[in-house]
Amino acid sequence: MKTLYDVQQLLKKFGIFVYVGKRLWDIELMSLELDHLHQAQAIDDQIFLKARMVLTREHHLEEKRATREEQSRGKKVDRY
Repeated sequence: MKTLYDVQQLLKKFGIFVYVGKRLWDIELMSLELDHLHQAQAIDDQIFLKARMVLTREHHLEEKRATREEQSRGKKVDRY
């Protein structure tokens, strides 16, 4: 599991489709859903950790991208 798409496909296997509208929010909701699957023992620790690392990386990259975009426009960043 290396990409956000891989995590989406994992969630899809459990009937979970995430689309909120903002990529950052989608990543955060996927993280919550992944936590719930792990707590319910529907996925094992290894899959959970790999998916969690992907989501953490993507979240960080998305925050950096959003910050750069907002700075280039000269606006204050609203992360949530």
